[in-house]
Amino acid sequence: MVGTGGPVSTFSVWDYVVFVGIIVGASGIGLFQAIRGRKSTSSEEFLLGGRQMTAVPVAMSLTASFMSGITVIGTPAEAYRFGTAFWLFVFAYALMSIATAELFVPLFYRLGITSAYEYLEMRFNRPIRIIGTSMYIVQTALYTGLVIYAPALALNQITGLNLWGVLVATGAVCIVYCTVGGLKAVIWTDVLQMVVMLVGFVAVIARGAVLQGGLTKIFEDAEEGGRLETFDFDPDPLKRHTFWTIVIGGSVMWASIYSINQSQVQRYISCRTLGHAKMALYINMVGLCVTVSLAMLSGLTMYSVYKNCDPLANGDVGTSDQLLPYLVMDILADYPGIPGLFVAAAYSGTLSTVSSSINALVAVTMEDFIIPLWKNRTEKQVTWLNMGLSVFFGGLCIGMAGVASLLGSVLQAALSIFGMISGPLLGLYLLGMFFRTPNSIGSISGMLIGLAVTLWAGIGAQIYPPTADKTNPLPLTVAGCNSTMSSTTQSPWTTSAPLTTLPSVRPPLADYWYSLSYLYLSVLAVTVTMVSGFLISAATGGCKQEKLSPDLFVRKKDLICFGGWRTAEAPHTKEKIIVQGIDNNAFTEFSPEIHSKDPEAVTKL
Repeated sequence: MVGTGGPVSTFSVWDYVVFVGIIVGASGIGLFQAIRGRKSTSSEEFLLGGRQMTAVPVAMSLTASFMSGITVIGTPAEAYRFGTAFWLFVFAYALMSIATAELFVPLFYRLGITSAYEYLEMRFNRPIRIIGTSMYIVQTALYTGLVIYAPALALNQITGLNLWGVLVATGAVCIVYCTVGGLKAVIWTDVLQMVVMLVGFVAVIARGAVLQGGLTKIFEDAEEGGRLETFDFDPDPLKRHTFWTIVIGGSVMWASIYSINQSQVQRYISCRTLGHAKMALYINMVGLCVTVSLAMLSGLTMYSVYKNCDPLANGDVGTSDQLLPYLVMDILADYPGIPGLFVAAAYSGTLSTVSSSINALVAVTMEDFIIPLWKNRTEKQVTWLNMGLSVFFGGLCIGMAGVASLLGSVLQAALSIFGMISGPLLGLYLLGMFFRTPNSIGSISGMLIGLAVTLWAGIGAQIYPPTADKTNPLPLTVAGCNSTMSSTTQSPWTTSAPLTTLPSVRPPLADYWYSLSYLYLSVLAVTVTMVSGFLISAATGGCKQEKLSPDLFVRKKDLICFGGWRTAEAPHTKEKIIVQGIDNNAFTEFSPEIHSKDPEAVTKL
């Protein structure tokens, strides 16, 4: 009987057919884009889609890029265990989208960059650019390996799919359409994968509603279980999820991902006009809200089904990441092909993230390391090198998935470190974009100080986890289970004990500094980086020795409320301003002299 614990079914033949069909379809899109654009083999075409993409597919690709398999599986489990506070991220998505569209996109668009880290060299110097790029490559390679490994591991235990076969197949599919199709293939494949992810959530919700007697019953169960207490206005920064930690901390955290992460920057600068680029981010905001809402509702459906028999406490699954796959096989096994659709949805999230990462890694490696050193190159050589790097980074990500299999309980720690690295980088960008005083010495010092402080707090939190009164897990029961400690789906590879069992001796900092909400780590990083960077820059002379182009700073006319949609001419210069309606071909016409000799173009301290 559904919802009473015990073994569940595994994949049927039709489930395999649906799963494989969707994955093959994703590869087919890459091959189609390769054939369609076989006459356009330039590096710009491969890495940026010829800068001629439109808003809607780019928006869906932006959404799919960070809606990974971890998100598809983990977000419903969050609602199941902690309630719907996570839904407040829709406010964070809105604030992040506005900030990115109005501040970062016009700046990057105007400068005509391919790598997001080109800006660091324009504003500061080349060593800072190399450091930023190196940090991105390391964290993205590790994160991508984890994105491949974690969903594969959870789904392997439920569906019986061979773990290592799925790992290699996932990487191989991404390598194929990244190598032969470039960014266009990645974006159009993301569109398909985004649709599959949403359909997977809808299938779970619809079947759960039928079994439980409607959505009304699901919400009644959730309310009785305390899952609908969404708004907690407690200002305590130590509580894991409150309105303030999610809206403030979540906004900064997601801004560090969308504003300066190469995987995202590469997408919106591939749009044909600045208007399309901004519109893509606003449509993406809607996509993120829809996705997280469906994921939350899936989690509430799961709670309604298992309110009297928690599979985790009953031993039917080994970790919370296995809860949603277990639910799928429990309630949808009677419908051949539907479990295969859900697994394809989870893997669509993984494929979109992996393909985005591979394409972005190729772009930053070419732009920041190879092209500056290899002057006498032909376009054909660059094209072949782009393809070769796609294969290399695809193999590296598969290898990192193998390393992730050895990490055990360090998995969550590695994901936390990935998030902490983005905060200091965002602080570095904000210093350069809004203030003229920060110089190279102060900025790199501030970033390193910010990184050290957040690593201290974040790693301390992994060693000394916050207590239950800060994380607020909601009660669950096994009173309605028919069987206990099933061995068929018991996870042999990990346990939640290392992450939840508190050390016997806790230092005084453990209940204060180390208990800071993980969402505030990015806020902490940005604040420390900007304050220390500004002070050190002021102490070392600021930028008074340099003449910096005003194009390197945020302008009032960049904002949609000031910029309008027409071409404008600067009142006292001959420079052409790129605003929302200008075609992206203007990239090739703009070659700013960063350290300008024209006194009228100099931004004074």
